[in-house]
Amino acid sequence: MFQLDLAPADPILGLTETFKADTHPDKINLGVGVYQDATGKTPILKAVTQAETHLLKNESSKGYLPIPGVPELATHTQELLFGAGHAIIQEGRARTAQTPGGTGALRVAADFLLRAAPKATVWLSNPSWANHQAIFEAAGFPVKDYRYYDKASQGFDSEGFMADLEGVAEGDIVILHSCCHNPSGIDLDQTAWEAIATQAKAKNLICLVDFAYQGFGEGLEGDRAGLHVLLDAGLSVLVASSFSKNFGLYSERIGTITVVEETANDAINAFSHVQAAIRAIYSSPPAHGGKIVATILGDATLKALWIEELAEMRSRTKAMRQAFVQGMTDRQQVVDFDFINHQKGMFSFLGLTQEQVLKLRANNHIYIVGSGRINVAGITPANIDLLCDAVTKVL
Repeated sequence: MFQLDLAPADPILGLTETFKADTHPDKINLGVGVYQDATGKTPILKAVTQAETHLLKNESSKGYLPIPGVPELATHTQELLFGAGHAIIQEGRARTAQTPGGTGALRVAADFLLRAAPKATVWLSNPSWANHQAIFEAAGFPVKDYRYYDKASQGFDSEGFMADLEGVAEGDIVILHSCCHNPSGIDLDQTAWEAIATQAKAKNLICLVDFAYQGFGEGLEGDRAGLHVLLDAGLSVLVASSFSKNFGLYSERIGTITVVEETANDAINAFSHVQAAIRAIYSSPPAHGGKIVATILGDATLKALWIEELAEMRSRTKAMRQAFVQGMTDRQQVVDFDFINHQKGMFSFLGLTQEQVLKLRANNHIYIVGSGRINVAGITPANIDLLCDAVTKVL
């Protein structure tokens, strides 16, 4: 009936399937973007377990949630984004809806934006998360990119970024990574954020901030600094949040979409269209993940435990960056990998070619995305020597 060719495999999820089929005892997966602890497992946080225990004892219904999801989750999300007592919250200028993960938040945002700015072009960083382009093209937007990563310096392409920002047209949509840029680990600096705010005000640009890793860079407050540059400039902003990483709730698919407007009435009007978009996609979100997050953030003891566990995840990832750089320095002097120490979050470009990546897979059972992007959290004390030895051989 359907005359279709086979759809191309997802470059990351497909890599995971290949990894699973590999029977070598020392195989290493640095492709999939999930946090792993020192034993190579994706843990369930203690705060999550305690929240789930509370929910199981007290939950009395499995009825539908309202379209925006768990009501308390909206309040707690805004406090994470803006800070408790922020003027945006007090003035009612923000509205938040629960979504099925950060991906769901982005798709809701895309459908909302198609109502608000149907003739706009969406601009993504080059490179960006692989699914960004697919989501916005599926919604019907043309997609272009702005320069971001400089291969020569293994850093931020400030000159190219500024030049491309000048070329963004009136009313276009700019997708920004708030922190822990995926896939490069290179974050925008203060100058870049200020330039975005200036251009956005001058050209009525729409800024959509993808906030997938709050707490994995500098901490909960430090990671929202760029977002606050936009807010302090008085801009209307969309924020897509994910709780997969910072709560370890990957399988629960829990995220939020937040719209910030100039007035409370504008926020109400805009949010009505967010809800209409949700109704057309999935009607209402799954409950469990939202209730877990709301329970943790609504309880002082559980929230303190979560913040402590989040700090441990952030610290471990940073320690693995440092250990890899030191390991490579001890083994060779051909390539200086110190740039990795200046990146943030779970991801990094090693600067390897696709040929080198394939050699690592064939000869050492090390699985890395073809671009050379690695998940730093996949490095453990047990595999780091194997990794450093193997990378040294392919340089």
